Amino acid sequence: MARSTVTTSHRTPQAAAHPGRPASTNATVPTTAQTSPHTLSQRRARRALRAVVGSLPVRIGTTAPSCNVLFAPDVHQGPSDEPPAAENDRGNPTVLPDADDLPEILLDLAVPHEDINELIALRRLLTHDSGAMRLLEECVEGLVRDMGEIGGAAPWPGDRITEQLTGQVDEQADGRASGEPGALGRYFAVYVFLAALPYVRAHHHALGVPPEVSRRTLADLGRNMAVYRRRYGRGGLQAPWWIALHFHGELFQLGRLQFQRARVGERTAGLLAGTGLAADADAMCLSVHISDFHGPLSPAACDRSLALASDFFARHFPGERYTAGVCHSWLLDPQLKRYLGADSNIVRFQERFRIAGEAGEPADTEPVQFVFGNPDLPVADLPRRTTVERAVGDRLRAGGHWYIGHGWFPLPTM
Repeated sequence: MARSTVTTSHRTPQAAAHPGRPASTNATVPTTAQTSPHTLSQRRARRALRAVVGSLPVRIGTTAPSCNVLFAPDVHQGPSDEPPAAENDRGNPTVLPDADDLPEILLDLAVPHEDINELIALRRLLTHDSGAMRLLEECVEGLVRDMGEIGGAAPWPGDRITEQLTGQVDEQADGRASGEPGALGRYFAVYVFLAALPYVRAHHHALGVPPEVSRRTLADLGRNMAVYRRRYGRGGLQAPWWIALHFHGELFQLGRLQFQRARVGERTAGLLAGTGLAADADAMCLSVHISDFHGPLSPAACDRSLALASDFFARHFPGERYTAGVCHSWLLDPQLKRYLGADSNIVRFQERFRIAGEAGEPADTEPVQFVFGNPDLPVADLPRRTTVERAVGDRLRAGGHWYIGHGWFPLPTM
């Protein structure tokens, strides 16, 4: 999941929600933050959704799911040995796809083939566990609330999931719980996103997001499952909090790059102010990330992605303007130029930015994680198969360090 963070900023009258998400499960987005420059587009989306759907599987404030037979609670009328779906305090059930429908849905989300059978088998275990289903319902409701609003979703309850599901399914040889999340715990987030899928699809549809953009955006679920398996050698999902951005309507895959609607934050505001570009921590921004398993980071691919973003956000979020791009990534560490050729994709990517001078704290595990797939690998054993592998490993073996680089570049008005 080698990705960097690029942020484009523009001042708006929106209120100050903490960049990314609220600080606690009780945090709410200020009222002024809910009347953003793209209010017209959002309101149009909500009106369209209300016209299509009546009751919701999980009640949310801004968006209802479109009619999707794969997720409708009354599709399968035959007898079933499954317990009723979990319900929230308003009596609306949290619905998982039927086991027969699950394989095709998982394939649409790019879930690796080796995970599909286990997910189907664990579905039955999950639906028969009332406590796990209540937790699932709470996670889905927190995820889809204020759909599309920056920071509107509840923080991902990773610690609670781990605590509740530790040891389920996986056991030690003597039958004792392993002390780590079992298979259901490792896959639990996948079921949350499956149950939330109709909501984000409906949100995309109401905004006019092309189906191929929606599909490629949500397919990052499968990509991050592949990242998890590469690191741990078993099934699970890497960084569910990250995938929550996709399923909350805050991030879109547009060509080689991923673009996240976010806020500037204190660090970026200071960086921009130092270059004469006015911005504050509450200003809107557009963060761009580089995903793994997506081919070279070529200049042509980046140019195409930025062009797609220019058209996409002007069309679907017409009230937002992005005038500067800011990146926070190990890929912007200026030291890379000592090891890579001037024509390398990474160096040419760096040259898009004006990079800040301060180094900050060492971030050695960042390139190790994204280049080799596991931040815990012993430095002495890091492979030297490619130029980038040699650069990352050789510097660390020589006692040096890698840092997160911070840079920005101007963008034409979108």
